[in-house]
Amino acid sequence: MQMKYFKTQKESDPRQHVQVKSWVSQAFDLSEDVSVMITELQCTEEGCPPIETVIAIMVTPGKPQQYKIHKPLAEVEQTDIVSLTAG
Repeated sequence: MQMKYFKTQKESDPRQHVQVKSWVSQAFDLSEDVSVMITELQCTEEGCPPIETVIAIMVTPGKPQQYKIHKPLAEVEQTDIVSLTAG
């Protein structure tokens, strides 16, 4: 009998990754050579939703601009990305 000790997390839809990266590039007016990383992480801070989406924009090597959206990647909308530029 095989036992599972680790909870596996559902993989994000690759199309959503591509869409969010596109929104980030548009909202921040990034050139094509700027890397954007999108990651879903478990949030362990008190009062934080269980899953958050972290966006890292690599404009300056070694000093990424980092943003957090307190919802899973599948729920991120273009308005969430646009609101990041207002801050």
